[in-house]
Amino acid sequence: MDFKSNVPIYLQVTADLKARILTGEIHPGDKLPSSRELALSYEINPNTAARIYTEMERQGLSYTKRGIGTFVTEDTSVLEYHREQELKRILHAFTSELKSFGYDTDDIPNLLKKYSEKKEVTE
Repeated sequence: MDFKSNVPIYLQVTADLKARILTGEIHPGDKLPSSRELALSYEINPNTAARIYTEMERQGLSYTKRGIGTFVTEDTSVLEYHREQELKRILHAFTSELKSFGYDTDDIPNLLKKYSEKKEVTE
């Protein structure tokens, strides 16, 4: 967590948990840590942890069973939607960066092929 960032802590932690869910580190149906456990692991206020779970539920990434805990959604369409949104965000940033270096959109497939086959990046 970057406590000096302009991005609120609850959004930073939400993004981290979301990434862990979308990459499969945390699986659909898995029980998430309690708000108190989450607060301890991220060294944040328990109220912030509760806000994180509220935000995750708002995004459809989790649900709460009263008295039992918070769980990752098992709705694969929701997870696929979020994966696609992340893909769009990453590709937009990637193509924008390449264009700022003077590459054309038509160059991108060849660049991807060329550099995805290399084992290391040289400086």
